[in-house]
Amino acid sequence: MTEKRTTMEIHMAVKTADIKAVDLLVEASGLSRGQVKKAMKNGAAWLERQGHVQRLRRADRRLLSGDELHLYYNAHIQQQMPPPAQLIADEGEYSVWFKPSGMYSQGSKWGDHCTVGRWAEQHLRPQRNAFVVHRLDRAASGLMLLAHSKKVAAALSALFRQRTVNKQYRVKVWGAFPGDNVHIDAPLDGKPAVSRVSLLNYDPGRNQSLLQVDIDTGRKHQIRRHLADRGFPVVGDRLYGRGDGEQDLQLQAVYLAFDCPLSGERREYRLPEALII
Repeated sequence: MTEKRTTMEIHMAVKTADIKAVDLLVEASGLSRGQVKKAMKNGAAWLERQGHVQRLRRADRRLLSGDELHLYYNAHIQQQMPPPAQLIADEGEYSVWFKPSGMYSQGSKWGDHCTVGRWAEQHLRPQRNAFVVHRLDRAASGLMLLAHSKKVAAALSALFRQRTVNKQYRVKVWGAFPGDNVHIDAPLDGKPAVSRVSLLNYDPGRNQSLLQVDIDTGRKHQIRRHLADRGFPVVGDRLYGRGDGEQDLQLQAVYLAFDCPLSGERREYRLPEALII
């Protein structure tokens, strides 16, 4: 592939009805038919029709005159392969997954094939749409909740927004963390942010502390920033810590609990011991 084709954006108006999307994109991009089909399957193509925009995965989709076709192609992104997620619980209307380090919570206009939601759509039986209702950093691992309809996604998202979901994390940090129960109430980006930290174990040989962290808020990189600001960066944190070479970020969501908005029953999910850092 030539350098100019490594990354490209294509936006085109469809002027002829009943033409296949893949044919238009091959002609406009100069990419091979196989490359375009793969990019479409990976969520990099978009169809805009009467003000509604959605990903276009079917290469043989017939277009209408007046449609708008968009392609966001990045060769590096297209070559990425997601690590496998693992199903923890399938509740029908929603499911709980183990998201490994390196897998995204959400996609972008450039694709969604490396996301936990897309993995769920391709591997759940029976197949269902998947909607993300909360996020977990790409470098982090642990439990993620996915909804399988827009209605249920709205209901579950409301629980997170209302802070009625109990979230617990296991974290390894550098240094001897002081105290068994530390309450961190420090705003981030001008918004309230509260983390409650308990010491589980200290390894003097590695000079690492194993912590349990419960959060009452969900600010961006909250745990990583709160701990780094106090001199205890998370092991493997390349953004706020030491970097630690090739080691994965040692931050993991290990527990989720909430009242099911459908049944009213209490739901609790714990990460299996075999997966815990």
